[in-house]
Amino acid sequence: MQAFLYEVLLQWKIDFRNKGILLTYYVVPLVFFGFMGGIFTTITPDSKKTLIESMSIFSITMGAILGVPVPISQTYGSDLKKSFQVGSIPMYVPVLTNFISSFVHLFIVSIIIYLTAPIFFKASIPQNIFKYFLVLAIFIVCSLSVGVILGLIIKNTSRLTMISQLIFLPSIMVSGIMFPAKLLPKFLMIISKAFPATWGFELMKATNLDLLFLTPLLIIFIICAGISFYVIKRLQLAK
Repeated sequence: MQAFLYEVLLQWKIDFRNKGILLTYYVVPLVFFGFMGGIFTTITPDSKKTLIESMSIFSITMGAILGVPVPISQTYGSDLKKSFQVGSIPMYVPVLTNFISSFVHLFIVSIIIYLTAPIFFKASIPQNIFKYFLVLAIFIVCSLSVGVILGLIIKNTSRLTMISQLIFLPSIMVSGIMFPAKLLPKFLMIISKAFPATWGFELMKATNLDLLFLTPLLIIFIICAGISFYVIKRLQLAK
């Protein structure tokens, strides 16, 4: 256990030295928050009611879809994979350490948004704080599970970037954080149900822990976890 915790801490420190990770986890989300937060609250004052939720959804989705897959893909798509096999280290270790490290990063940036949005933009604080952070944690876990699959399956960096963007951009555009989802055409509303961001945003806005919005997130996580387990198992057996 001590060795594993050390590995997690080491991964967390390595992330801070990775410019790409810092950009997707902190710099771009917080710049977007500072820039768009002022625009949203000026054009649509009612957006202050959900500014914390919408900016958190953006930051988490960006980090999970654009940031998480890269180090995982680099690990399993290179000779590092062989070193794990030679050292009899379980193949799930790199995924798990990246998962935990990324969770901490995304939770930190979400707390930054939570604390600063009321100060800079007079954003409304969620009424049920415990429920909000519980939902936040669930959404981060679900989003990270999607990012893990991308990193495990796609080994080509350019292809990974393209597919990650194809998932990230629609997630943001149709989730309802940019504009009300009810303004979308019917077919886009249907497509939006496939993205964790849509359900995460609805769950964050809900007064209580609504199972109607929580269940899809759990289903997405279970599917992603199952696929990840299968891929890692195959990598473990491969020589």
